[in-house]
Amino acid sequence: MYLHLGQTEIVSSRRIIGIFDLDKCSTSKRTRDFLTTAEKDGVVLDVSGDLPKSFVVCDHPYHNQIVYLAQLNSVTLQKRAESQKLEL
Repeated sequence: MYLHLGQTEIVSSRRIIGIFDLDKCSTSKRTRDFLTTAEKDGVVLDVSGDLPKSFVVCDHPYHNQIVYLAQLNSVTLQKRAESQKLEL
């Protein structure tokens, strides 16, 4: 199964570690530090095309993790992922 994150970015649902709301999580210092470090490491991909509302952390074969900034909110992404599981 695959999850469409926005624009042309699609990821395997098996690689998804977590889907997070950017507004709620960015208040935490640990989350801000994590995102800052990921940005410095060059593993953040902005697929929002606009103001991001969520971020998705995924396993990646060449990096420890990769972070996608998505335009869709975390609830929408979660519902998409769950509805695909039910279709099987």
